[in-house]
Amino acid sequence: MKARNFRYVRPASLQDAYRILADADAVPVAGGQSLLAGLNMRLSSPKLLVDIGGLKELTGQSVSGNVVRLGALTRHREVLGSALVRKHLPLLTQAVPYIGHIAIRNRGTLGGSLAYADPAAELPACAVALDATLVLGSASGEREVKAEDFFKGLFETDLKTGELIVAVKFPATPPGTSVGFAELSRRRGDFAIVGLAVVAAMQGDRIADARLVYLGCVERAKVARSVSAGLAGHAAPFADSSAFEETIRQDLSPDDMPGLRADTRIHMATVLTRRVLNTLSEKAAA
Repeated sequence: MKARNFRYVRPASLQDAYRILADADAVPVAGGQSLLAGLNMRLSSPKLLVDIGGLKELTGQSVSGNVVRLGALTRHREVLGSALVRKHLPLLTQAVPYIGHIAIRNRGTLGGSLAYADPAAELPACAVALDATLVLGSASGEREVKAEDFFKGLFETDLKTGELIVAVKFPATPPGTSVGFAELSRRRGDFAIVGLAVVAAMQGDRIADARLVYLGCVERAKVARSVSAGLAGHAAPFADSSAFEETIRQDLSPDDMPGLRADTRIHMATVLTRRVLNTLSEKAAA
């Protein structure tokens, strides 16, 4: 299948892009790893594609104080290869290898993944787990939105007509904090059936405070409040799943999918939770 006809424009500056995107029929494209597939399957049919891939204002990596700022056009491979990210945001370094395949990581962008808001995607979950803040820009100026408030529902975000994700601000992961990420999929590179991003403040081998964010078995990236709160004070590694088995059912309510019942997905989430949490004590000891 081929995409429907559309017009294409490549703005010379960010302000030019804002002006063009004020048209409700205009859609931005950068890496295009999700949008172009949707166009070819005719799941999306914009009249105007605005190519923002060459805008230097949306690039760059920097750290100021305890805040790491990544431009929206930072490609997945750049996140994976960044010494700055590896030092200050190790969760991203762990998660990015799970994103699709090499070709997708070469083209896909941080801002594009967040704007698409796929509940099975890795970066939205990591942004929420890390308590990131998204910088949204338009012709009327910039505003900042917490990642957890940005994701509103299934493929639904707080972006308004004419707005772009300009950058993402991440609090640098402080000393004494352990992070973990893993996901289960049918094949490496497939969309996650269930995945989990964890950021936990540790006191020795005990979890003092934790933020757990699931992917693949939720409709949007959000903190699993019941599981996160219930883990406080528990020591890792966990011999079994009794400490969080019931709270997972409070936070997750996945649907049946072809060949996989909802209760099986809950079981998979429980097994994966124990697996990821048990890596925290290893990192704390290291």
